[in-house]
Amino acid sequence: MKSIFYSIIYLLLMASCQQNTTKDNHESAGNLLSRTIVNPVLPGDRPDPTVIQVGEEFYASTTSNEWAPLFPIYKSSDLQEWELVNYVFPDGAPEWAKNNFWAPELSYDKAQGKIYAYYTARDKSSNRLSVAVASSDSPTGIFEDHGPLVAQEFGSIDAYEVRDDEGEIYVLWKEDGNSQGLPTPIWAQEINAQRTHLLGQPVVLFKNDQPWEKNLVEGVSVFKENGYFYATYSAGACCDRACNYQTGVARSEKLLGPWEKYEGNPILTDNEDWHCAGHGTVLKVNEEHFMLYHAYNTEGSVFVGREGVLEKLVWTDDQWPVFENKATYTRGKGMIDFDDDFQQGLHPLWQWRVTQDIVFETGENGLILEASEDNENMGSLLVQSTKSTDYALESTINVDQSDAKGGILLVGAANNGFGAPIAGIGIAVGKSGLELFEARDQEETILYQKELDSKGLITIKMEVAAGHLLSFAYKTEQGSWESIGEELDANHLVPWGMGFRLGMFAKGKENQSVNFIQTSITNH
Repeated sequence: MKSIFYSIIYLLLMASCQQNTTKDNHESAGNLLSRTIVNPVLPGDRPDPTVIQVGEEFYASTTSNEWAPLFPIYKSSDLQEWELVNYVFPDGAPEWAKNNFWAPELSYDKAQGKIYAYYTARDKSSNRLSVAVASSDSPTGIFEDHGPLVAQEFGSIDAYEVRDDEGEIYVLWKEDGNSQGLPTPIWAQEINAQRTHLLGQPVVLFKNDQPWEKNLVEGVSVFKENGYFYATYSAGACCDRACNYQTGVARSEKLLGPWEKYEGNPILTDNEDWHCAGHGTVLKVNEEHFMLYHAYNTEGSVFVGREGVLEKLVWTDDQWPVFENKATYTRGKGMIDFDDDFQQGLHPLWQWRVTQDIVFETGENGLILEASEDNENMGSLLVQSTKSTDYALESTINVDQSDAKGGILLVGAANNGFGAPIAGIGIAVGKSGLELFEARDQEETILYQKELDSKGLITIKMEVAAGHLLSFAYKTEQGSWESIGEELDANHLVPWGMGFRLGMFAKGKENQSVNFIQTSITNH
């Protein structure tokens, strides 16, 4: 049942992307890149972005964390306007991996006509963070997983592929020593042409040895220019309110070193609009270099998550690439609204927990979402990332056709630490009426209850202000909006390393379900 539904989603994704192309791809990337960049180019929680060029098109991917389908692939003709066209793993996690799906890195082998997607995940058997790779004949094709390449004792993450001057292929990665209070070397090792196993011995390129780098260096991107290999890299704490992430650069005449770090580091720091910028990929387009990286916008901060920002590199007189650090925040103030009536299937933006066996049906009756008590006893979840701080989520539920409790919610975490269980605040409707609740640490606290005289179609609404202040309302088929409960603050549920998710849930026993007629998101 699970694989059938995942396959349906995959086919719908392909159809949706073919029908929703909104740009004329004949305009050259050079002309488009000459205009002002409107950031974020990848709005919402899009950490660790990677980007490649294939012909006249660009393709990007980002970290998925614990939400499937895994590793979205976006397509663009200008690096600014992106559409979702695929997932590396639309069917959920590879068999060997259990969680921490981080830092994809796309690589295009033009001679082979193949796309390689490196990624990080935690191995079920060893519990180690591992660098793995998958391949496809096309960015929009089906990817074949080749499994882990390296899994050191303290963990291996953040892969990057580069060729040396002789054309040999190397994989670079970070050893996750900071997890044990140890240094974080950046390793390089040759890999075979099929990208199925490493060759020879690994070599350390550099590690965190400068005061500004603090406890780590990571997220390396390497490119060749001016007779040098240049490596941009990130340092510091990446992923919560206390982050101090910054970006530096090093260079070497030979890929395997010796490497020299720029004395002017860091080259990318906080500005008025963006905070904790780093971990991105440098791409050369028409003799100019651009970096797609992630950062928190100072308005949305941790509530929205780390968004994809595009910025041009400039060169110093002594041939070092640096940033003017003038990226602004514009796009989030006019986000596009979302609406799904489930008539044509499940929209590809919906996500679920990677550990969840999601079961549903779509069609003329809307969405029938099978209930569960999974996800820290929060039920079956279908969610999206937030893209702004002020929005409303509405959903219409056919209570007469629902034998489980269903509704909408904001999903965060039980505490701000890494690996914390998920938690949420939301509104539920069922045959017993309405209730507001907070689900945390596998316990549900009812904050407000209201019996309903009429059933049928009930529309519920959650309005979010400033990223974390929640208010709720409902209406019947013939009624008007009625507010319920008091304003709730979700500030304490901010998850580590990702923004809030929002969406639908169905909570109940096996074989029970909730009938969602329509769900929409309106950005204010």
